[in-house]
Amino acid sequence: MTYRFTARVATTEIDPDGYFTEAALAEGEDGSGFILMFTAGEEEPDEQEVALGMDTHCLVTAGQGTAYGCVREAILDGNVLRISLDPEALESLRLDNGEIEAVLEAPTEDVARFREILAQVLAYGRADAVPTRLTVV
Repeated sequence: MTYRFTARVATTEIDPDGYFTEAALAEGEDGSGFILMFTAGEEEPDEQEVALGMDTHCLVTAGQGTAYGCVREAILDGNVLRISLDPEALESLRLDNGEIEAVLEAPTEDVARFREILAQVLAYGRADAVPTRLTVV
């Protein structure tokens, strides 16, 4: 069964010091409720990141559930984002379901920027952790 929610906030951030890029969704206008924060480094992963498996995108959920390289498919079609997660990451993400659908009801310009940055974030890192299907239209 797919977990569905409405994201009233779509935000992006590119760290001015060049450490990370982030595309995030939140259910509540104040950033509360169900959240998805997709992050990636700005530079090539170093040896320590590679050794720790942190050389790919990262997903953070509410309650600081965190997993690296866990997005298997991501399809952003219009204002609907559908993602499929690696079942092995669900416990770390504190989720019961690996299929998520978000209807983006954020301002149009925020959704456009989210679309652009999400594609960058999910394409970051080692090839075997990039989603097998990544469509942002």
